[in-house]
Amino acid sequence: MPKLSVEGVGQFEVPLGKRLVLALEQDAGVDQLHACGGNARCTTCRIEFVAGEPDRISVAERDVLHARGLAGIRLSCQVACDHDMEVRVISRLAGSGRKDAGHPPATEIQPPPEWVSK
Repeated sequence: MPKLSVEGVGQFEVPLGKRLVLALEQDAGVDQLHACGGNARCTTCRIEFVAGEPDRISVAERDVLHARGLAGIRLSCQVACDHDMEVRVISRLAGSGRKDAGHPPATEIQPPPEWVSK
């Protein structure tokens, strides 16, 4: 099982292949935002990798980050926990002014990913 280290929160073993957005909420207990329900549209599930950033990215994630001019971040809804990683959560419900974190994300990455090298 991969180890997920969340800066300022702790270290957790998560099921292989679990979506990072779900691992942050369910395993680490982080109030991670995901306003669009984890579909790579809103960019509210932003995280920064401290270590272990995947060397691939979904086309959906790449395109939305590029369209919004965002660099140095990733979308937790588009990352699978398939190796050890350390992240910094930068988009949380607390302090956001939103009533909730967003629609529950599906178990599988949505839209179905087309992977490209980062």
